[in-house]
Amino acid sequence: MLASGDPFLYGVGATVSRYVAADEMRTIPAPSAFSLAASRLGWPLQEVATISLHGRPIDLIRPHLHPGRRIIALTSDEKGPGDLAALLAATGFGQSQLTVLEALGGARERQRSAVAADFDLVDIDPLNVCAVNVAAGEGARILPFTAGIEDELFEHDGQITKREIRAMTLSALGPRHGELLWDIGAGSGSIGIEWMLADPSLKAIAVEQSPERAARAARNASAFGVPHLAVVEGMAPDVLKGLPEPDVIFLGGGGSEPGVVDAAIAALKRGGRLVANAVTLEMEAVLLAEHAKRGGFLTRIEISRAQPVGGMSGWRPAMPVTQWRWTKG
Repeated sequence: MLASGDPFLYGVGATVSRYVAADEMRTIPAPSAFSLAASRLGWPLQEVATISLHGRPIDLIRPHLHPGRRIIALTSDEKGPGDLAALLAATGFGQSQLTVLEALGGARERQRSAVAADFDLVDIDPLNVCAVNVAAGEGARILPFTAGIEDELFEHDGQITKREIRAMTLSALGPRHGELLWDIGAGSGSIGIEWMLADPSLKAIAVEQSPERAARAARNASAFGVPHLAVVEGMAPDVLKGLPEPDVIFLGGGGSEPGVVDAAIAALKRGGRLVANAVTLEMEAVLLAEHAKRGGFLTRIEISRAQPVGGMSGWRPAMPVTQWRWTKG
């Protein structure tokens, strides 16, 4: 087997290593497309976001789109640069400089640049890498690195864990490398989406009984650059059967339905964590009973926002949230 570039950087080495032991392979890595592109542009590679869009959804680039950021992205074919330019323009980054580096290291090597909004390059070599110098226009969709993204960035019908509560919930969930989250009663998918944004190794399954909300959660996942969020449509607890074993479970909507909490606890692996939020009295009663039975931690979360009151301002409280956090022994 002969593979060009660096086989263990988005290359065939990752596939081969699943079947062949390291001591049975001889690997002589050459400069990767990322290294070649950075050297042509004079970009320090350690300061650049590198991402593969080869055979992957182009939406994966969205979390990296911050003003002043430099990105080098592998593409699938000659259509990749145009698709990337269109995404940049549609999300408020149309003034970004997009450089297409074609057939790097070969006789056909070529380098051309264009502003994303005015991208008009043609006859692009299928073997290409795109370098983006990100510039954000007014209203650009910039995804912050912190938990608690603005509610307005999500498509939702009101059934969404609000920003402040979501930030505290993500803190309680405590994402760790490689973990799988079940978000039961996912609504808009905001908890699973922010969970996955915390680290590329994280995975999530969003369980939602409403077809409309399930479809909306999938759209949100793409819009936030985590299109691999798994959306499962159906009613818990029945739909939970056969799903991969979770490391962490979040219970939002639907947790008060009979059997849901018991099914979640049974599915959770030993040492796994469960966080449940209650807004209704019925769900709060469930959490109080579980806390009395199993222990863990109960937290009362109350948020007030300043709003106009006549010609002045006053505090308007949001519905309080009771949160139960528990680790399976």
